[in-house]
Amino acid sequence: MAWDPWSCWHWLVLICVCAWGHARPVDLRREGMRNCSTIPHYLPVTVVNTTEQLTALRQQMHTNNLSAYIIPNTDAHMSEYIGEHDKRLTWITGFTGSSGTAVVTMGKAGLWTDSRYWIQAEQEMDCNWELHKEVGSAPIVSWLLTEIPAGGRVGFDPLLFSIGTWKSYDMALKGSDRELVSIKTNLVDLVWGSERPPVPNQPIYFLQENFTGSTWQEKVSSIRSQMQKHPKAPTAVLLSMLDEIAWLFNLRSSDIPYNPFFYSYTLLTNSFIRLFVDKSRINSETLQYLNSSCTGPMCVQLENYSQVYDKVQAYASGAVRIWIGTSNTMYALYKVIPEDKVVAETYSPVMITKGVKNSKEQDLLRDSHVRDAVPVIRYLVWLQKNVPKGIVNEFSGAEQLDSFRREEKFFSGPSFKTISASGLNAAMAHYSPTKEIHRNLSSNEMYLVDSGGQYWDGTTDITRTVHWGTPSAFQKEAYTRVLIGNIDLSRLIFPADTSGLKLEAFARKALWDVGLNYGHGTGHGIGNFLGVHEWPVGFQSSSITMSKGMFTSIEPGYYQDGEFGIRLEDVALVVEAKTKYPGTYLTFEVVSFVPYDRNLIDVSLLSSEQLQYLNRYYQTIREKVGPELQRRKLLEEFEWLQQHTEPLSAGAPCTTFLASLVAVSTIAILDWSI
Repeated sequence: MAWDPWSCWHWLVLICVCAWGHARPVDLRREGMRNCSTIPHYLPVTVVNTTEQLTALRQQMHTNNLSAYIIPNTDAHMSEYIGEHDKRLTWITGFTGSSGTAVVTMGKAGLWTDSRYWIQAEQEMDCNWELHKEVGSAPIVSWLLTEIPAGGRVGFDPLLFSIGTWKSYDMALKGSDRELVSIKTNLVDLVWGSERPPVPNQPIYFLQENFTGSTWQEKVSSIRSQMQKHPKAPTAVLLSMLDEIAWLFNLRSSDIPYNPFFYSYTLLTNSFIRLFVDKSRINSETLQYLNSSCTGPMCVQLENYSQVYDKVQAYASGAVRIWIGTSNTMYALYKVIPEDKVVAETYSPVMITKGVKNSKEQDLLRDSHVRDAVPVIRYLVWLQKNVPKGIVNEFSGAEQLDSFRREEKFFSGPSFKTISASGLNAAMAHYSPTKEIHRNLSSNEMYLVDSGGQYWDGTTDITRTVHWGTPSAFQKEAYTRVLIGNIDLSRLIFPADTSGLKLEAFARKALWDVGLNYGHGTGHGIGNFLGVHEWPVGFQSSSITMSKGMFTSIEPGYYQDGEFGIRLEDVALVVEAKTKYPGTYLTFEVVSFVPYDRNLIDVSLLSSEQLQYLNRYYQTIREKVGPELQRRKLLEEFEWLQQHTEPLSAGAPCTTFLASLVAVSTIAILDWSI
């Protein structure tokens, strides 16, 4: 029998009474946005005046005989997050979003970015800039063809263009009488001058053996073995992605926000290993760890970071073949290697090997997720007590969650900026609050929190959506269908070497059945104290096929614009499935251990198989996390966990839901009375 929420009407009345005592938070989405159609222009305080920067940049463009200059939001290693030293787009535009491309001509300036950042761009850019709500090279080239005359030259920094990006612009401009021109010295850097933040100089350190799956020597031997077996017989592998190099040598630092990486390149051959890096950052102990005092095949020779182009070019002059991953190698490196000496594949062998965790790495990641469940549960308990008091906002909540994580063993920092979104802000899938712009959390609204931690043994990422009051029937249905998508993909059995793209429809089917959907990807790989988004694992069109030992997130969602957003994200390990008949089949083992919000689950929509799966998952949470909470004497959190992992059945939700409402209502009434 389906649970009837109206059988609990008397408790709902209490919630409504308490809610009257708290003002509804203001919609900040449309506040503080620029208006360039008025005279004078309206510019909010969050806007940066870029007139001086643009004037100086155009002077440099004139010196280099350029009609336009392209400024991507990346660094020389295609890092997902970039350091302050590389935030050229932010400095020239004022826009602080993580994705975008700026183009400056002698008369205009434009920013191209995706829908996640349209509102933010309007809040941060002055009226020197046009906002173009498109992405990719095609719309930028179309705009350039209308803005610059025939014979015009379009400049770019070859260090900031991937091979694919360069090819897309070059092909689009061919035959247009406009020329794409590589400018070796970055023009934004020239005008940024002494104000530009310095290059990070924190120590580069090696991980202790108990936090690594293999020694660096074992990893190097594995990559060399793949070189020898390759049909094109490459003599070297060239690495430029920072996570590849950090993984290969078991080295870490803090050059990139949220990622424990350091600026570097690697040239690995059968006879030598060269690591291009700032040598001053490596102490004697790490030098000894890398065997840097010798020159043999298992000795890591350190070279200056800036020498990589000259050294690769010199090596390429011999009878060699260099293996590169075209998806993550910049044009500046690619162009110094003769075309007939390039062994080009989409991903480097290190990228592919790193994506499959060995048994020790799997155990390390499992352990980190058990510990990470503790601060998330502490946070949900803290919210349950404090949201009815009206004292929590999106930003203060995110800070509280960070503080809980900082108490955890082996914690190194957050794995990304926490997405803490209440009500209509959660409809923006990647919204993050600031100290200046945020909403209060309310018992009358849904709240989405997407967060993660970097630990020495693993990287975590988890999303939960909750409601402390009375959700609408549509909110419950949407939430339950998102949950069904999560369950159906998590329990799926599929043939080995199946593409993730072929699987992700299972996460969407329950939404599709009623005409709903979500606009983001269904999941991404995750590293061992590396990147929270570890490509090429996941459910994207560019992802490699699923293999035993991969970790991926599973994160369906639904977003009702202007009202609410839902996402339920877990991290799962790809494991062998037990099937009735012989064959190589795989499934997922979920390693995130935080229960879903019972208040939002419509059990009547769940099949018996889905309900059984959910109850088994809840039992696993009790077994994994319960003892950890008891060991640390977190008795209130343990009791919360026991309540929220009670087996679900057709009549179960009301009892547990009432228990939660009693606690919330009592706190709210006491606070209201005071």
